[in-house]
Parts: sequence; structure tokens; C-alpha cells
Amino acid sequence: MRNFSRAFLLLLGLALLSAPGEASADEITVFAAASLTNALNDAGKAFEQKEGHTVRFSYAASSTLAKQIENGAPANLFLSADLDWMDYLDQRKLIADGTRTNLLGNRLVMIAPADSALKVDLKPGIDLSAFLSGGLLATGDPDHVPVGKYARQAFEKLGVWKGIEGRIARADSVRAALLLVERAECPLGVVYATDAAASAKATVVGVFPADSYPPIVYPAAIVKDNGTPAVQRLLEFLKSPAAKSIFEKHGFTVK
Repeated sequence: MRNFSRAFLLLLGLALLSAPGEASADEITVFAAASLTNALNDAGKAFEQKEGHTVRFSYAASSTLAKQIENGAPANLFLSADLDWMDYLDQRKLIADGTRTNLLGNRLVMIAPADSALKVDLKPGIDLSAFLSGGLLATGDPDHVPVGKYARQAFEKLGVWKGIEGRIARADSVRAALLLVERAECPLGVVYATDAAASAKATVVGVFPADSYPPIVYPAAIVKDNGTPAVQRLLEFLKSPAAKSIFEKHGFTVK
């Protein structure tokens, strides 16, 4: 009996040592809008150094990521480039109660390849065909991708959407649109100011009036049933002064 007790205590001790606990390092999967790539990579590294957890990012259009989460993709945290796709998951009860927060803001700009000397005054009634020279304007697909939706709203406010609608190169994310301009496959593009700032191969040639499109808001939330203490700490870190300085360095405004 004594030997049995010793063996039982030994096995119990080994089980306790191997069981995951609060001090163990977790792996966190974050689904995030493509425009957040550079800033979140830096923030993730800072969080890993501080907390010891591993953060893995999956970047794509917010629409793509939201649909993947709806279909059961194992994301812990979701950061969208607009409110609509967070609403999409919220309406389907797929985000954890009380975790949704508006994290960041951005601006909309027009870009051209880096060697361009163009300057585009984005005023009502502007004729963009003169600047396109027979080419297409790259932006996210206005039917799905947030940056494209913002671009369409801005062009509608300026009264030029009908003239430009058939000249849009509909990219599957803002970074894909940026790449089309960087490669000079499109003479113009519409992206976020932060994407333009992150590129050495594109330059800003016009800034959309702030009142020509709705405020660009990046909400964040923990995915329902996929939250852990480590995920909650990451979300809190993204709202901290340390993360704020990282986001502002990359050109985001912090809510």
C-alpha cells in the first residue's frame, strides 16, 4: 500500500508539472486586416518579449477573415478594417461578449508609382481619366474589401463614381492594391495612408477630403469560445500606451 501511495503521488506530481497553467506560454492566433501588417508585426514582437507568448498573424481582407471565422477557423482575436465585418460576426454571435473595442483610425489617400510627378486635387467632379492614361485604378473590391468600400463612398461623394466604376482594378486586399501600383501595373490606386507610408515604391498624389467617406475605424474583439487569459492580455496590450506609440509610428490614429 505504501509503494502504491508513493507511485500515485509521483504520477500526480508529474501530471501537475506537465499540465498547462497560467505561467505556461500560449500560442495566440490573430486574424487581422492586411493594412495592419507592419504595425501589428511590431506590436506582436513587443508583446512576445513582455509576456512570453507566441503570436501568429493571418493577414487578409477583413471580409475574407470574417468568413473564415464564420466557417470555424481557429482565430483567437479578430481585427477588422471596418465596423461592418465586425458587425457581421457580432450579429452571428461569434465574438466574445464584452471584448469588442474600437482600436484605431486611418485616412484614405490616392497613390501612384514612386517616380510619378502627378498631383491630384480630389475635388467634386474631378475627371480622373486624364490621370489614368488608359489604365486602371487599383483598390480593394468595393463589394467586399473595406478600403474599396471607403473608396466607392468617397468617389460617390465627389460625384465621380459612375465615371470611374468601370476603371477599377478590384484587388482582394489593400496590400494587393498597393502592389499593383508599386509594380506600375496601375497608374493610380486608393489605399490607406498607413499603407502608402509603409511603401518605398509608391507615393501619395492626393488626399481625400475627410468628409467624403465615413470615419475609418478598426475594431478588435476576441472570438467566441477562443479566449484565454493570454488572449485577453494581448487585447489589453494593444490598447496600452506601449502599443499606442507603435501604432502612431506607423501612422494610425488611436481611439
